[in-house]
Amino acid sequence: MLLSVVVPCMNEQESIPHLVVRLYETTAVYGKQAEIILVDDGSTDGTWQAIEEARKTCPQLAGLRLSANRGHQVALTAGLEAAKGERIFMLDADLQDPPELLADMMQMMDRGHDVVYGRRIERKGETLFKRVTAYGFYRFLNIMSDIEIPRDTGDFRLVSRRALDAVLAMPERARFIRGMFAWVGFSQIGIEYTRAGREWGETKYPLRKMLRFATDAITAFSTKPLKLATRLSFFSLGFSALMMIYVLHSLIVYQTAPGWASIVLAISIFSGIQLLTLGIMGEYIGRLYIEAKGRPLYYKSEHAEANGAEEAQINEPTPLRKRA
Repeated sequence: MLLSVVVPCMNEQESIPHLVVRLYETTAVYGKQAEIILVDDGSTDGTWQAIEEARKTCPQLAGLRLSANRGHQVALTAGLEAAKGERIFMLDADLQDPPELLADMMQMMDRGHDVVYGRRIERKGETLFKRVTAYGFYRFLNIMSDIEIPRDTGDFRLVSRRALDAVLAMPERARFIRGMFAWVGFSQIGIEYTRAGREWGETKYPLRKMLRFATDAITAFSTKPLKLATRLSFFSLGFSALMMIYVLHSLIVYQTAPGWASIVLAISIFSGIQLLTLGIMGEYIGRLYIEAKGRPLYYKSEHAEANGAEEAQINEPTPLRKRA
């Protein structure tokens, strides 16, 4: 199998027929070497029935139905685990990301790239609030993240089998797929496009889910919030030192009320000590958090054997430890 197309679906009954037609036309050149996997993420409308109906006219179409709604990232993961292709194409069912870009992405991957992601240069049909918050989110995410995550990108991308296997080797449950692909490395390149407006159905990301998604993204790839107390503690201790000078000056020059100096100094100094203690705890909790994820230490991109070696080793993801 050369190509797998993975599409998570949630209450997309209206868009399924249009989606399947465009995917069938886009992948027709690959014939039986391509498969299309639609993942029904516990839809409450006729999405699964629409997938079953589409299977009658599209032989390479496969459906995967989750027992309950688990969220977009989990549904996408389920489809990625079921994919058999050497190259995997991901997009959403709303057709805001054009599947016709697959041909260009395939050509870019032929040049040696492992990940070709779509970068949105324009977002049609979206409110000013959504565009502004999306713009701010990606930039704030990169400020907070320990790795560089491509800006203005979603899960719309084409990835190689080795890049996918690397991501699937990461066992974490709170998943941020686009960040995980950025974390594993390998050669990655973006392709710019204009994101179309939604023609069928409604958005599945209201403000509440957007905030939850943003929180998962930041906490999955950064321990900086945990380290914030450490930075604040040094600021607080520095401020306490300046306060001590001011208090002693006021005590000598202005002869302030008895007890005022000791109270102010005690509050400022002990506040700094408390923040420092929390910061130290945050450092250790951050390390425990990273260890609990169980991510591999590294992946090999290339392996050049010595001239005397009999046989080159096949590149495989090297996890830190195996889990039962």
